[in-house]
Amino acid sequence: MRVATWNVSLYRAGPGQLAAELEAGSEQAEKIARVLAKVRPDVLLLNEIDHEPDDRAVRLLIDRYLTPAGLRFPHHFAGPVNTGVPTGVDLDRDGVATTTPGTRGYGGDCRGYGVYPGQYGMALLSRFPLGRARTFRELLWRDVPGAVLPDDPATPAPADWYSPAALAVLPLSSKSHWDVPVEVGIGLHVLASHPTPPVFDGPEDRNGLRNAAEIALWTSYISGEGWMVDDQGARGGLGAAPFVVLGDLNNDLYDGDGRHAAIAALLDHPRVQRRLAPASPGGLQQAIAQGGSNPTHRGPPQADTLDLDNEAIGNLRLDYVLPSQELQVVEQGVFWPRADDPDFALVGLSPFPISDHRLVWVDVRVPLTPR
Repeated sequence: MRVATWNVSLYRAGPGQLAAELEAGSEQAEKIARVLAKVRPDVLLLNEIDHEPDDRAVRLLIDRYLTPAGLRFPHHFAGPVNTGVPTGVDLDRDGVATTTPGTRGYGGDCRGYGVYPGQYGMALLSRFPLGRARTFRELLWRDVPGAVLPDDPATPAPADWYSPAALAVLPLSSKSHWDVPVEVGIGLHVLASHPTPPVFDGPEDRNGLRNAAEIALWTSYISGEGWMVDDQGARGGLGAAPFVVLGDLNNDLYDGDGRHAAIAALLDHPRVQRRLAPASPGGLQQAIAQGGSNPTHRGPPQADTLDLDNEAIGNLRLDYVLPSQELQVVEQGVFWPRADDPDFALVGLSPFPISDHRLVWVDVRVPLTPR
């Protein structure tokens, strides 16, 4: 089966706008369908698709764009996310606890940054039936054992960037963390998330620390640690089941901003396939053509998944498909054609026709019976 992840940039400036666009006719969605018709994933995580009541945007995408393109996804999961949900607390310390969407400073005081509830959501699409999801949307950052919380460098007190009132409402997950069972073979657990970017902050590094903590949750979860409590009240980690970690994790192993030790710990976990790096011909070509800081990067450019269009930072590998050791990897890749390939028009150059991220896929064999 082919498992994929893709940040499709299907978010809009206000609630309901994405569904309205998909209903009226979306050129971006048509191109998304064209890419997916070429890659043909069996299980697909979409990052940055707005969460709307009754999964309206996701259903429209499937029914009006993917199904006519010959893509069959009869099952999906699109739970609520923390982005754009106000806390009533001054999280960004601008002196105002903003709770009205559209008001200056609103996004900075939300559980996860967003200018309205549900912006930058997630959706898991599947050819196979999905079991009951475990979600960790409500888990508070302060409740993580050994949590490294942001520190205000202007004061002598430790870990004091956030007030006690802020820590009482600030979840670990900027969107959500999902464990969604896929009912195929002996079962496959999809571990889906989209950690906050480790930028847009100051010397306290609140977003860098949160990004690292969001990634570390999966390291703890696949280790079977018992401290975590999900939104349904169940305690404990994954156990021995096969899994695949999916998502835009916003952290390159070698380059760019972020605490790279967090992604290294996940990639090097004994239960994860050792340092898989799906590649593309386009990533290498564009790193050479765009220059800037790309030649100084330590990471292999053919594994890049983000065309950042920023010479100072360069392109990065931020999107991951990480299968567990029980799964046999057959093939893998990143959809980033070379500029002389007719399909290059689907990824293009800035302004991008779909997204600045590239789809990542891995083919795995799921055991039919326990070994």
